[in-house]
Amino acid sequence: MFKSVCIKINFIKCLVVLLLIFSGKTTAQQQDDSEKGGISYQLKWSERTALSILNQYPNAWQLDGNDKPKWDYKMGFVLSGFEKLYQKTNNKKYLKYIKDYVDEMIDSTGNLKKYDIKEYNIDYLSPGRLLFNLYDLTKDQRYLKITGQLRNQLETQPRTPSGGFWHKQIYPDQMWIDGLYMGEPFYAQFTVKYEKGRSLNDIARQFELAQNNITDKNTGLQYQAWDESKAIAWANKQTGTSPTIWGRGIGWYMMALVETLDYFPKSHPKYKVLVGYLNQVAKNVNEYKSPEGLWYQVADKPQLFGNYVEPSASGMIIYAFAKGADKGYLPSSYKKTAQKSFESFVKEFVKVDKKGEITILNVSSNVGLGGKPFRDGTNDYYLTAKTKENGAIGIGAFLLSAIELNK
Repeated sequence: MFKSVCIKINFIKCLVVLLLIFSGKTTAQQQDDSEKGGISYQLKWSERTALSILNQYPNAWQLDGNDKPKWDYKMGFVLSGFEKLYQKTNNKKYLKYIKDYVDEMIDSTGNLKKYDIKEYNIDYLSPGRLLFNLYDLTKDQRYLKITGQLRNQLETQPRTPSGGFWHKQIYPDQMWIDGLYMGEPFYAQFTVKYEKGRSLNDIARQFELAQNNITDKNTGLQYQAWDESKAIAWANKQTGTSPTIWGRGIGWYMMALVETLDYFPKSHPKYKVLVGYLNQVAKNVNEYKSPEGLWYQVADKPQLFGNYVEPSASGMIIYAFAKGADKGYLPSSYKKTAQKSFESFVKEFVKVDKKGEITILNVSSNVGLGGKPFRDGTNDYYLTAKTKENGAIGIGAFLLSAIELNK
């Protein structure tokens, strides 16, 4: 009897050990990693991602493989996630990471290093959003001064004949879909905080121009850009649009809407218009996801040879679905869609090493239009763009979506 009981106990012990081995790390191993400076598997994806970034890129300007500090929208994008995470956790290390980056970019006179207003680069406004909270917390006048300088750029930013902001001085008469994310949330936050909302109509006008001129009439999805003059070689001679519907571009557009709507009073006559735009693009893009719930590099052609699901586009759309539903801009069903797509994102794109650090796989590199050598914006151009691990936009989109979904 006693011998039989011992055999059973030993069998159960062996079974437990085998289950732990085949299921991955044991709790003790995870604890050991944590004690050795690894990242605990027990943390949420959002904090695991943020801690991975802190370990891999001790200075935020190193994100995306940069070798020297620069005032850049990619850093601003990732750090916007750190700001949201700080507001949720009150963990000062996340705030310090933001502040260290911004302070590194300010010279001894209290101005941005290498900032030249004459470039009229709308990308420069996006990291400026970090300055609002930093000023509120510290009352450091440098942050307020630079915020004002970036706002002044919009006063003289060149515009298309219809009133749309040029993407840069070097791109005359061109509105780019990512430019809406770069400019409008900053513009909206500033005008509501410091100008009693006097520029909200102008902000709504930027979205109206994009919706009417950059949106494809057949799919309801957005091209990357529109040249109102139709002069550049990539522009469609009838519509002025660029040739391809880019997945990340749709992500930029949806995020621009959900981030800008944060500052639009519901009583404003353009509030419902912007919510309508968001609902239209959400409905349309939802029709083009993969069976697993992810989105493609060339958004409207899933069957195109060489096309692939892409993490930055997918993460952005997941975030916009989740935030749109949370804020009441979109029906609640989009939250469920976001949750399912998030799980697919983790399976497809997230690699976790033995230290618990996260890497996002297969992120498309930066793409653009025009310039030298000339970028023609064709399907082939997007599909042959190099991919890399931990591209800043991919890891930033995952961070934002994880925070919004409380994952």
